[in-house]
Amino acid sequence: MRISRQSAIYWALLAASFAVALTASWTSFGAQIDNDAYDWMFRLYQPPTWTTQSILLAIDEPSLNAYGGVPGLRKPLADALRLISAASPRTVAVDLILADNTDPAIDARLEDALHATRNLVLACQLLPDGSAWEDPLPRFRAQAAALGHVHAEPDELDSVGRSLPLEKAANRDRRWALSLEAYRLSRGGPGVQIVESPADLDVGGRLIPSTRAGGRLMRIRYRPLSMPIPRVSLQALLNDPRRAREFSGKVVFAGVTSQTATKDWLFTPYSTRTPMVGVEIHANAFETIAQGLFLTDAPSSAVLAFSALLVVALGLTYSRFTGRRAIGLAAGILAIAHVTPYWLFTDRVVFSFCTPVSSAWLALITAGGYQLLVVRRSLRKSEADRDRYRQTIHFVTHEMRTPLTAIQGSSELMGRYALPEEKRKQIAELINTESKRLGRMIEMFLSVERLSAGQVELKKESFCAGELMAGCVTRALPLAERKQIRILTEAAPADILLTGDRELMEYAFYNLLTNAIKYSPPRTQVTLAAVRKHDHAYISVEDQGIGMDQKEVKKIFQKFYRTKRAEQSGEAGTGIGLSIVEQIVMQHSGTIEVMSRPGEGSRFTMVLPAPVSAPLAREAKES
Repeated sequence: MRISRQSAIYWALLAASFAVALTASWTSFGAQIDNDAYDWMFRLYQPPTWTTQSILLAIDEPSLNAYGGVPGLRKPLADALRLISAASPRTVAVDLILADNTDPAIDARLEDALHATRNLVLACQLLPDGSAWEDPLPRFRAQAAALGHVHAEPDELDSVGRSLPLEKAANRDRRWALSLEAYRLSRGGPGVQIVESPADLDVGGRLIPSTRAGGRLMRIRYRPLSMPIPRVSLQALLNDPRRAREFSGKVVFAGVTSQTATKDWLFTPYSTRTPMVGVEIHANAFETIAQGLFLTDAPSSAVLAFSALLVVALGLTYSRFTGRRAIGLAAGILAIAHVTPYWLFTDRVVFSFCTPVSSAWLALITAGGYQLLVVRRSLRKSEADRDRYRQTIHFVTHEMRTPLTAIQGSSELMGRYALPEEKRKQIAELINTESKRLGRMIEMFLSVERLSAGQVELKKESFCAGELMAGCVTRALPLAERKQIRILTEAAPADILLTGDRELMEYAFYNLLTNAIKYSPPRTQVTLAAVRKHDHAYISVEDQGIGMDQKEVKKIFQKFYRTKRAEQSGEAGTGIGLSIVEQIVMQHSGTIEVMSRPGEGSRFTMVLPAPVSAPLAREAKES
């Protein structure tokens, strides 16, 4: 099926807008829009409530003040761990880097408490240069069932912690995240293994979506601020040992929650004003795994296909409909673009917001703007047609009034009075003359309309340019002799052959010739010439008449246009002849060149295809 040029331009513009939207969505600006939309959806959507499997042993501000700050934590931590161990927790994860020696007695006491803790996970972290791990002291490490890193993954654009790297490595020494190790041990102890694949991790039958290519990142399904993970402060537990029962059967995350004592805190999609400490982030990551509330990213191909579908839908909407119907359908498509990412988010699928929305909006602007331009262009064309027909009516009523009046008056005289035979012959001749004049006007008008609409079928015949010019000169001589104007033919080679409709070409040349005579002063000269240049014939008519300025030259081929000098000359005219000439020349694949200066005359040149015929080419070669 052949596609029109206008449709091709329309769809090309839509494709370009789609490319711009994709490029913009892949920039940091587009990524930040996706992040902001993700956080907004996080806060808007309230997931079903669930019973937490974890609990925090919070070392808060009162606890730090009560036990002498971070250096004094080891003794109260050892006492708290003994109380918690007696309550039989499933796993205990300590988010403290126990890498320094302190008082030997206190360290021994902590070592004994750690030894008594079942399924213990101790924290480790990479050195600032990432070259090695900072681990707990060997005496503490020996008591742990596993080591887990405590690194989060804040977004480099806005430092919001949306994901957690489940693995980190230093010189091929890989460690799993604290939350992942806590989950593994809670599901069967050290014997449970983490089975890897390129797309996910299998821990005791739980598949955790985290691709190897993506650095094993896992999006965290944070609990809403209205339903935080339960916590018991260190001071409260030691002051009331009965609260140890709250840790029974739970996965315990012990760590500093005081924001003044730790730099391990990040903003989250929920806590846009108040940051969340690292131990709570790891507890939320554990809950994400334990509850299976994984947020998975939609494939890029799906985002691309959906966005392209929106662009096509908007393109079809504005190509087939207009007005309110188009606006209504476009609004529905835009609503789908905005709502779909949220709808998928409720099903725990993270779908790009920027790509489909920007694609839809740019497609809407492009399609709507193009339709507006097309409508305005059609309106201008309609107005131009209306003006043309108004001018046509004016031409009919004005130019045809004179011959019609003459015919009507003469026929009335013949019918009302008994006129002598000689007088009747004069009136009959006048009626005949004016009727022919009226017929020529009508034929001229119809010729313009047919040529403008492309309804004239050109004849395909060969004729000599010199013979055509000579015939027109013979017809125009009486008009030239009345004004004592000399017609000079400089060159008209017999070998210049034209192909087309001889009658129309004769009309065109005769019109140029008679115009030159009409608008030239008496006792001047009109010069005709025909020359060949390459495969074209240049047929010109040059006069010494009133001439035109360049502004007038640009308008002379418009229908019904006459220059001020032509109107002031007193010569009758309709301003329609040159438009017919231009149409005839264009129908013959030619052009018209005009050179003119006010008061110095004009030269009109018809440039027409005139390939050298085979016999003439052989003669030229032989000569």
